[in-house]
This record gives sequence, structure tokens and C-alpha cells, in this order.
Amino acid sequence: MSSSTPEAPSRSGEWPLWEVFVRGQHGLSHRHVGSLHAPDAEKAILNARDVYTRRNEGVSIWVVEAHRIAASAPDDKGPMYEPSNSKVYRHPTFFDIPDDVRAM
Repeated sequence: MSSSTPEAPSRSGEWPLWEVFVRGQHGLSHRHVGSLHAPDAEKAILNARDVYTRRNEGVSIWVVEAHRIAASAPDDKGPMYEPSNSKVYRHPTFFDIPDDVRAM
């Protein structure tokens, strides 16, 4: 954890919102578990540990300020994902599966 100076609360009196991701003991990737307010990254990690890993289920915590996350807009889902429909090789529906293959 790097130390940084605490960010002052916003005009509304709240600290920045942080999104929390935790990697479980048996998981290979981090998953989003929730959000919290904290003055800086170090405090956000400590608070996330206390709130989201109370039963020792995590081995790694990521926090990111919510305003730094870029996301696609739900209204753009058609144009965003249409190009993949023309790539039939991504969908193995046209392959012949031998009869001796039981589960695929």
C-alpha cells in the first residue's frame, strides 16, 4: 500500500466512493463485492478488509475510485456487441460432433 495524503471530503461532506474487488482463496480472479467511502486508497483497503473479508475469505483486495471507472452505456449494447455476431467462428455451432463424444 502506498501512502498518500488523505483527500478532503467533497463539498457534500463525503469522502470519495471506492469500488472494492476481492480475490478469494480458491479464486483466480478478483470479483466486485461492493463499495465504500474512504479518504484515500490505503484507508479504503483497510476498510474493505474489515467490511468484505471478515471470515478470512480473501487473499487480495483491489480498490478503485468509482469516478475512475469507464463503462459502456446500457443503451449502446446493440452497437457495442453486434460486430461479434458476424464472427461465426466464435460459436462452434457449425461443427459436427462425433457420436462417441458424450459431453461437450
